[in-house]
Amino acid sequence: MLELSDKNMVIGLKQSKRALEEGRAACVFIAMDADEHIKDGILRICKETDIPVVFADTMKELGESCQIDVGCAVAAELR
Repeated sequence: MLELSDKNMVIGLKQSKRALEEGRAACVFIAMDADEHIKDGILRICKETDIPVVFADTMKELGESCQIDVGCAVAAELR
């Protein structure tokens, strides 16, 4: 399981995408069971901006790693 609770993070697609677009993201976490269009869009931005990506097995696992009570498709660690 990922340990993300002590990191400076944003959680969720919109906030993670905004952090990527503003150059504030250092690393992005994506759940493998997230919708393909979500994964594809975020992966495209990460590739264009050379941001590393770490995959979680499930949205539930990523949500738990971020210490939230629901699943999470995308999260980003900030610089």
